[in-house]
Amino acid sequence: MTTALHSVCRDCAAALPGAGSGEVTRCPKCGSRRLFRHAELHSLHIGHIDCDSFYATVEKRDRPELASRPVIVGGDDHRGVVAACCYIARISGVRSAMTIREALDRCPDATIIRPNIAKYKEVGHRAREIMEAFTPLVEPISIDEAYLDLTGVEDRLSISPAQALVEIVRRFERELRITASIGLSYNKLLAKIASDLDKPRGFSALGRAEAAAFLAPKRVTILWGVGPALERKLFADGITRVGDLQDRDEHWLVKRYGAMGRVLYSYARGEDSRRVHPESPSKSISSEETFDWDVTTLPALAQELRPLADKVARRLEREGLLGRSVVLKLKTKDFQQLTRSRRVEPTRSAEAILAAGIALLEREVDGRAFRLIGIGCTDLTHPETAPDPELDLFG
Repeated sequence: MTTALHSVCRDCAAALPGAGSGEVTRCPKCGSRRLFRHAELHSLHIGHIDCDSFYATVEKRDRPELASRPVIVGGDDHRGVVAACCYIARISGVRSAMTIREALDRCPDATIIRPNIAKYKEVGHRAREIMEAFTPLVEPISIDEAYLDLTGVEDRLSISPAQALVEIVRRFERELRITASIGLSYNKLLAKIASDLDKPRGFSALGRAEAAAFLAPKRVTILWGVGPALERKLFADGITRVGDLQDRDEHWLVKRYGAMGRVLYSYARGEDSRRVHPESPSKSISSEETFDWDVTTLPALAQELRPLADKVARRLEREGLLGRSVVLKLKTKDFQQLTRSRRVEPTRSAEAILAAGIALLEREVDGRAFRLIGIGCTDLTHPETAPDPELDLFG
């Protein structure tokens, strides 16, 4: 028995009735062959939109002569790093966070452009306005990506969530002249994974019937929250693929990994209860500086830390937040990154942030040469929800 596949046209957003996979090859409305088919297409409501090589795409938009050339956005000297690069540069092996020196070794014909964050923020703001025209439930993750809950769009606009996502990206291309890739599913975890499957200008969906089988052969790092440290711990326990997690019972995972074990149990089965929150508060606020030369002494490093702490304090003040942890970031001359943190009383004071940063710094200065230093606050809270130290009777 052939499964009926619902379709949407990527070029005009027309919805095609369910049909066998080979019955329709062109959109009857516009003639396009860019049809996306999926058995659960019109029953999935959570989307993830990820702009394609956002910084580089915006720069190419504004400089058409670079359209067919490799473009790298980042520092313009050899000590700088790649903030973003276009897909042409990626073919040569260029990646974000790579040094400009290495990037040019791999792609010597690349054009290097200094980042223009104000311009990118403006385009990102306009992109968000387009998304919010289709649903109020837009959760921005960064300047160039967001989750969308499109529940109810059928009643409001008489289109399916899949059609709404296509219309949003069509408006990106028409009004902003940028492109984006779409992920569609029944939760945030899978929508995010889907948006990475077919870039650039892609559209992918993951439904309930296929989720567990799709995830099983993938590396555990495909799951949200599995970073390098947890990956090493999982690997040490013989867990390298999501299917290995599926074979473990929840009790064992919780006993071994604590609260994260319960999350891993759910994620491995394609389950994610997180909702799309329209206003996602800042998770951290930080500032960093790459030196023009390597720095080794405590006084010199502390001097560089002061203006960074001032920047962090000003942003905390502007956003009305307090930090409950101070984080110090260092990068050695051989690119080893160190991150150290300390709990503090909720603060937005530059002096308190600096003092905590210097205390952390003192433990790391041992003659090594550093090329970058940064400081920030995490575990952010609003003043009205911060605990009063005088009332903490059990502290």
